[in-house]
Amino acid sequence: MLNLTQDTCSSQSIYGKINTYTNYTELRGVYRMRINGDFHVHTPYCPHGTDDSMESYVRKALEKGLTNLTFTEHAPLPRRFTDPTPDQDSAMRWSDVTDYIEEGKRLKDKYKNEITIRVGFEVDFISDFEQETKAFLDRYGADIDDSILSVHMLKAPNGEYVCIDFSEDEFNRIITLFGSVDTVYKHYYETVKQAIGADLGFYKPMRIGHITLVEKFSKLFQPQQNYDQQIIELLQLVKKNNLSLDINTAGNYKEYCGTSYPRTPLIHAAHDLGIPLVVGSDSHKSDHIGRGFELLPSEITYSLPLAKTLS
Repeated sequence: MLNLTQDTCSSQSIYGKINTYTNYTELRGVYRMRINGDFHVHTPYCPHGTDDSMESYVRKALEKGLTNLTFTEHAPLPRRFTDPTPDQDSAMRWSDVTDYIEEGKRLKDKYKNEITIRVGFEVDFISDFEQETKAFLDRYGADIDDSILSVHMLKAPNGEYVCIDFSEDEFNRIITLFGSVDTVYKHYYETVKQAIGADLGFYKPMRIGHITLVEKFSKLFQPQQNYDQQIIELLQLVKKNNLSLDINTAGNYKEYCGTSYPRTPLIHAAHDLGIPLVVGSDSHKSDHIGRGFELLPSEITYSLPLAKTLS
């Protein structure tokens, strides 16, 4: 393991050793897997998910022996923002927000002696819509327990907004808009940097979601450059801003990805920086609760979501 601190390490020193993390298969089973919950879970309020009830997710978590569960439904997009996906199904409807929160509260109370349930949102960071996002968080922040800040939407050079993870065909179109795969990657990581440093008020999410989501179609569209050093620099900013990191196993099951978000070497780099690592399956159906957790490095202790505290 690297022995690095925020004050003494540099992106160069971490990057120089990142490829030493190569094969952890032999370690699995030797160390106890320290995961006590699934903290990135969607619901029937997600238009691109399933009709599985929120309660079915709770029951599945209990079946798997989890002691914590966080619902993180896609927050409604800003009202003046047009969903760029072909199916316009990126996020929950504004009219469903209250019902979603109330159902979460009902389940928290019903299962309070069996599992700790948190209710929150996966909030989109969209360049030029920070004020609308802050207003949403100011309105609902006191009613939720946890949240994630993710980048799905990029602003293309022509001013058009695009969603990078909708489909391989759409990603190919996005490459055409930006001019190259590398330009898409660079713009994505620059937008993640903006998200980490954005002033979204007291209720800004304290966890950065699937920080390498741009790699979802990497087996089809490979960049010419390696972006690990840029990702390390982002991790340092996560640490500097006292945020945590979504360790998202969904990428393992994407046909053109096959790895977690982020990849194992980067999980270790984040751990060595002292960043709280919060595991999530990104489930959109109840049977996927806890999916892929056994693929994560088992020698790492993972964290509970960070809690907001009044100063």
